Amino acid sequence: MVDKQPLVVSGLQLWQWRNQAIASAKTSDISPTEVDWLLLEVTGLDRLALRLESFKDWPQIQIGMPLEDLDLLWQRRLDEHLPVQYIAGVTPWRQFKIAVSNAVLIPRPETEYLIDLAVAATEGEAALALQSGHWADLGTGSGAIALGLAAALPNATIHAVDYSSEALAIAQINARNLGLDNQIQFYQGSWWEPLASLKGQFSGMVSNPPYIPTNTVATLQPEVVKHEPHLALDGGTDGLDCIRQLIEISPRYLRPGGVWLIEMMAGQADAVKALLQQQGSYYNIQIHADLAGIERFAVAYVKC
Repeated sequence: MVDKQPLVVSGLQLWQWRNQAIASAKTSDISPTEVDWLLLEVTGLDRLALRLESFKDWPQIQIGMPLEDLDLLWQRRLDEHLPVQYIAGVTPWRQFKIAVSNAVLIPRPETEYLIDLAVAATEGEAALALQSGHWADLGTGSGAIALGLAAALPNATIHAVDYSSEALAIAQINARNLGLDNQIQFYQGSWWEPLASLKGQFSGMVSNPPYIPTNTVATLQPEVVKHEPHLALDGGTDGLDCIRQLIEISPRYLRPGGVWLIEMMAGQADAVKALLQQQGSYYNIQIHADLAGIERFAVAYVKC
């Protein structure tokens, strides 16, 4: 079998492409920083070489795709609002580099705080038992939350569920690439359904469910509306359909003292807190804000 030769371009060719791409980004009201982020991913150049443009005189630079293909994808960024993460095929999230495609939502930096909250819920003498056992990531998408949980809770087994088989394929690639596939089990299905055999045994559940009201989805950024999967966005008339289901069903699966943790939309905190209280199975219900001060996360524990 003949090894494939790496793709290369000259520094001058790449310099010319970069200048053209930056100019087109400014014309299209896209941040020019996206150009360099993309080049960092597809060429392996470092930030200093890009900033100083020292690469211009290099005879050869390895590149992950033909320059013509990169140019066609960049044109889609301009014309069709294709997210730059889908062009590169990866996005940074916590300490990871995560593969993404249009089968999955692009993991947002805000969601990283879910992992910090999960870890905080396992600290303290009374909560040490939550650091091990079974944890669920419901609606795993790219697998970002499952990966974060696996790295943060090395003694736990993570069960990652998604309705989309295409999303699960991406999540499994990420787990394998990051060496966490032995700690994460994957299931295709709706929320808790594939985990029925483990009812009452889960230490924790984390989810970033669809929470956008149906009539709001079409008003989101074109990058989101045109390219990210609506299955992972549309939360029904008031955006709370999936959250209601998770509130209602989860106590059957979580062990006494187990933690329930979700991300939600700005403005939903009061409704989510009321739903948790009305369900009657939860205590120590908490609402947490993200770094921008937006109430975005709900934490609760299942009564003994």
